Amino acid sequence: MKINIILAGVGGQGILTIAAVLDTAALASNLNIKQSEVHGMSQRGGAVESHVRISDKVIFSDLIPQGKADMIISVEPMELLRYLPFLKKDGLLVTDSNPFLNVSKYPDLEELYTEIQSYPNSILVNAQKIAKDLGNSRATNIVLLGAASSQLPLSDDCLQQAIKTLFERKGEKIVAKNLEAFEKGKEIAKEIFSKNVIL
Repeated sequence: MKINIILAGVGGQGILTIAAVLDTAALASNLNIKQSEVHGMSQRGGAVESHVRISDKVIFSDLIPQGKADMIISVEPMELLRYLPFLKKDGLLVTDSNPFLNVSKYPDLEELYTEIQSYPNSILVNAQKIAKDLGNSRATNIVLLGAASSQLPLSDDCLQQAIKTLFERKGEKIVAKNLEAFEKGKEIAKEIFSKNVIL
């Protein structure tokens, strides 16, 4: 068993938190993991990416070659497109529909959505609104992780425990809000696959 995941977004959007949840859950499942990351400047809207590789065998490199990513999870739709060359033919795309407008000539959103949805395995979701409706606008990344979770080789129990572990120092309320965001992401992904719409 192995899975290669690229995480993408803009500084401050919680990309490295998703990576930490995956790392923690994988280690608790006695799996091998390698991770590499490139940090952007959040105050300048810099790009952030992380390669996460999980396997039951030894992993020799922390970088995912082009065409070998099983999944791309992005907290920003334009950033998702940047990493498409890494995606396998039948790979999964998961992204928030909300742009981070950090460039003067940001692409037309409808064109972005059309490009993303041209891939048969894509989840385009208004995760930011879902997180805000749950009372925790900072949990957009966890909504997206929940949306991707059914395709991960990690149990819900391990992922939920990892979320608890990573957020416990922030208090029970924050833990509960993030667990709720994770569950809502799972529900939304099922709806999207059945309806193929942006929610």
